[in-house]
Amino acid sequence: MTRFAQPEYLFLLLIVPFFIWWHLRKRKIRSATLKYSNVGLFKGTHVPKSNKIRQWLFYLRMAAIALTIVAFSRPQSGQTGEEITTEGIDIMLAVDVSSSMLAEDFKPQNRIEAAKSVAADFIQGRNNDRIGMVVFAGKSFTQCPLTLDYGILLNFMKDIKTGIIEDGTAIGLAIANATNRLRNSEAKSKVVILLTDGRNNKGEIDPITAAKVANAVNVKVYTVGVGTRGKAPYPVDDPFFGKRYVMREADLDEDVLKDVSKTTGGQYFRATDRSSLEKIFENIDKLEKTKIEVKQYTRYSELFPVYLWAAFLLLLVETILTNTRFRKIP
Repeated sequence: MTRFAQPEYLFLLLIVPFFIWWHLRKRKIRSATLKYSNVGLFKGTHVPKSNKIRQWLFYLRMAAIALTIVAFSRPQSGQTGEEITTEGIDIMLAVDVSSSMLAEDFKPQNRIEAAKSVAADFIQGRNNDRIGMVVFAGKSFTQCPLTLDYGILLNFMKDIKTGIIEDGTAIGLAIANATNRLRNSEAKSKVVILLTDGRNNKGEIDPITAAKVANAVNVKVYTVGVGTRGKAPYPVDDPFFGKRYVMREADLDEDVLKDVSKTTGGQYFRATDRSSLEKIFENIDKLEKTKIEVKQYTRYSELFPVYLWAAFLLLLVETILTNTRFRKIP
């Protein structure tokens, strides 16, 4: 982009057409220097080309004046850029992989597959956040540390399944493990998203104690209770009849999950089907948005030397030609 730092000087350009008008008018009324009694002597003569070219010397001077005026107005060329500052969020996903997550009330998937699918969409929707993952059942371990490489994280998520850890539900251990991964983080916001369908029945740390530890290091815990209300179909491998389903009552400790979220400043959500689970992750995505600041700036460089040099060269050419090749003899 181009601008003029002192555009008021451009009004001086109005004198250029005035000088041109005055020059043309002067040529019209100018009288001859030498008088002849009989001009018939010059009937067959032609006006030399040099005379026609000499007339353009005046316009070289006018162009030089115009360029000088433009230089006084300080033309500037600007380059626009932007400075982007991001404040990312560190997020740890804590996913329950106990056998109860095989319940098939999230048709056409079971609970754990639905949770993996929705969590994967959530991960792909983030841009500048480090995300990690903890899995838990009777114990808890880190499936993937905090990373910006979402491809690796999604590959680790594909490997999640029930049976990789002894059965049970160690919610307290899961919160403590995820909190430990976030403890030394320098991110503005540190978040744990915990998905479970049960109640704490394993582990050395109870959920409320783990929540207090998380709160002490500024970690916010969003808890998501997974499963329909009432009974849900669980697959059972029968040695005689093969795979069959039994209806089991949900054993979700919502009160503890609510207390955990309240203690850390987070929120509790209940997902009874895939659609509600998707909406929960959309809500969390809106609540924990990465802060992005964009500052636009323009750097200007002065162009007036170019115009001054051009004016100088035109004046130089005009002066040299006027006093050499097109010099007038009085």
